[in-house]
Amino acid sequence: MPVDLYLRLGIALGIGLLVGAQRERVGKAPGGIRTFALISIFGSFSALLADEFGQWLLAASFLALTSLVLMANWLETKKEPVRGAGITSEIAAILVFAISAYLMHGEKQLAVVAAGVTALLLHYKDPMHAFVGKLSKMDLQAIMQFVLISLVILPVLPNETYDPYEVLNPFKIWLMVVLIVGIGLFGYVAFKLFSAKAGTLLGGVLGGMISSTATTISAARDTKDSPTRATAAALIIMIATAISIVRVLIEVFAVANPFFLTIVAPFSVLLGVFLILTFILYRKKSEEIVSTNDPGNPAQLKPAIIFGLLYALILFVVAFTREKFGESGLYVVAVLSGLTDVDAITLSTAQMMNKDNIDVGTGWRLIMVATLANTLFKGGAVALLGGRALLKRIVVLYGIAILSGVAIIFLWP
Repeated sequence: MPVDLYLRLGIALGIGLLVGAQRERVGKAPGGIRTFALISIFGSFSALLADEFGQWLLAASFLALTSLVLMANWLETKKEPVRGAGITSEIAAILVFAISAYLMHGEKQLAVVAAGVTALLLHYKDPMHAFVGKLSKMDLQAIMQFVLISLVILPVLPNETYDPYEVLNPFKIWLMVVLIVGIGLFGYVAFKLFSAKAGTLLGGVLGGMISSTATTISAARDTKDSPTRATAAALIIMIATAISIVRVLIEVFAVANPFFLTIVAPFSVLLGVFLILTFILYRKKSEEIVSTNDPGNPAQLKPAIIFGLLYALILFVVAFTREKFGESGLYVVAVLSGLTDVDAITLSTAQMMNKDNIDVGTGWRLIMVATLANTLFKGGAVALLGGRALLKRIVVLYGIAILSGVAIIFLWP
């Protein structure tokens, strides 16, 4: 017999032992480590015998196992009636059979991943139930709206361009909407789960993932009549701004992966400046905790459509500007776009780099210009909405960061 077959049988046995050990540890029927190991062997040999006698044998084996585990569940509940008794262990047994049968001829890696996911889903029952229990009706609505945006709307959009510059592709534009909404939704769910425990540091991190601009405005308003909270508010704003740079790098990695290593270097320097300034500020932080407002649902359809239109507009303007005015005109577009939204100009620039319409050196400088413009915009929001004590801190911190960014743009090789 070939070595590969022995290896597959060994993996199948390991899968049964793994899932069975977890089920026996929590004391769940229809069996424990030995039963699940036998089920995996049964599945493996059913698949091998089906090669010899026909696929009907595999189907018959599957039906036989299904009947046995369902009967075991029925007998167990009849002996000790339990209201709302589940069939998780029974489904796990059937799944172990299916994975073991697939493993005999399918991809080993896929079978191992499927088994690992099964074991994790069984093991993390309590945390998963606790997670769902913490979700409000609005939170669940946000998740369902993201499903609408990503799994309903995206697949039906045409994947072709409709403009002379070949940049307006509905599918690719909406794909960027899915990316941005997905990042925001991740931060939103995390904020909802940890908001009660979120202090200044975590508040800034989650705020930066959702919207650093909204977080800045919220923190600034909180200090309008409370000067003693200025240091804590400045800390939240600096953390959120630093995280927004990480968010930019995530977007570049997702869209222009081949150029990521070139782009990450100068942005890491700028991020390092923000982190150093944030650490210095943290050493002087106020004991007050600044409350940030609950973020809005990032998966609403209307804002998603608005972002999609904005992104499409910037894509077109960038392509038009490059053709009519050259690369120098793109910096004006980067400044104007960055004042309100860094995501759109970041994604559009990354797309241009992918198509070799602009070189990577110009590309990352455009994104950094937009990032600095957005930082300047947030500084203006602090001046308008925050207290004088907060403004003094932000002027110094943002001033150092912006000057450092300008130096990087001009001095980086």
